[in-house]
Amino acid sequence: MTTDVGALPPAHRAVRWRMALLLCLITTINYVDRTAFSFATPTLQAEFGFDKADIGDIGFAFLVAYAIGQLLAGPIVDRFGVKRTYAFGVAAWSLACMAHALGQGVRSFGVARFALGLGEAINFPAAFKSVAEWFPRVERSIAVALVTMGVGLGMILTPPIVGQLIFHLGWQWAFIVPGMLGLLWLVLWQRVYHAPENHPSLGVAERGIILEQRDEAPGAQTPIRELLRLPETWVLMASRFVADGAFYFILVFLPTYLTEARGFELRDLAMWGWLPFLFADIGSFTGGWMSTRLMRRGWSMARARAVPMWLGAGLAIAALPAAYTSSLVLCFALICVTLFAIQFKQASLFSLPADLFPARDVATVWGVFGAAGSIGGALFSSFSGRLAEAAGYLPVFAIVASMHLVSAAIAMLALRQLARRHA
Repeated sequence: MTTDVGALPPAHRAVRWRMALLLCLITTINYVDRTAFSFATPTLQAEFGFDKADIGDIGFAFLVAYAIGQLLAGPIVDRFGVKRTYAFGVAAWSLACMAHALGQGVRSFGVARFALGLGEAINFPAAFKSVAEWFPRVERSIAVALVTMGVGLGMILTPPIVGQLIFHLGWQWAFIVPGMLGLLWLVLWQRVYHAPENHPSLGVAERGIILEQRDEAPGAQTPIRELLRLPETWVLMASRFVADGAFYFILVFLPTYLTEARGFELRDLAMWGWLPFLFADIGSFTGGWMSTRLMRRGWSMARARAVPMWLGAGLAIAALPAAYTSSLVLCFALICVTLFAIQFKQASLFSLPADLFPARDVATVWGVFGAAGSIGGALFSSFSGRLAEAAGYLPVFAIVASMHLVSAAIAMLALRQLARRHA
């Protein structure tokens, strides 16, 4: 008989949630490290003379490395375990982040970004494996939500942290301090984290529930070559390839756009630059909530995924009037709406690998799914920098406004397959 998780008193329920908070914290640091360059870009442009093509190429280096890292990370985590792989990954990306302080030009920053991308790719495979090890099935979605909150928190915290560090200490410290935070977290991780089987602070009741409700081994995984023969795998990859470029364009170029085209100063970025990413977090939560709500009301899974996907894709058209308007306030508000819409739509798209594939294959599919997105983001980052340099930001924003409509149209092919399976 399965033990009721809710029957545990709060004192016995605390340990696994402390593990989830540790994962949320490092995901927050991960995104501070990742986005520090974007918010330091206006300062680096003034010092090193970077143009938009240079910025796009540096972003390209990170995303290519991140794509490669995602393909490799899953097997590495499975072979060496969560504790050791997290220790290696966090140490690697923290040192790579600090190495940005030695940057002297496009090549050196590109090398630092490439190293950062390889290291940071370990975060989500290790985090989600830890959730699978620590949490009973009924609590895993809540634990995953807590971990992914670190994405928004990191992007919200980056503008004030980076802005204040640059203003008071110089741009080098915008990379040194976040890197040091990762190394400090690593000390805490090594002291606190253990597997549930041998955690010294875990009570007998909580350990029993975790181990009792852990999923049984699902059998041999499908080889990646077999998965790549399935049309739904390629549909998911194509949809993600198109979609991620829009998000990464905003992530990489937003500070530069606001300072060059809209007259923002460093203090303005520190004060307001976090707001679009708060809207992104809200969009991600509400998009996921809407899909769940529709299914609870009796909608089919395919329809409950499709409706939020199209609503978000349609609302992302707000990127186009954002570039047209002469009002700074309206432009900034429309950028917030665009990020809300993108993440609202992505909440459904990101659910499709688990909807379409058995649990034993989801990690592998997520690897190629995420890699396709990173490659698409890398190519669009490089292309959009050159296009903005040659023709201004308006044509780039026009493309960004349409990318999620194309992504949603491609994803409909996968949703038709999902509808047939659940008919």
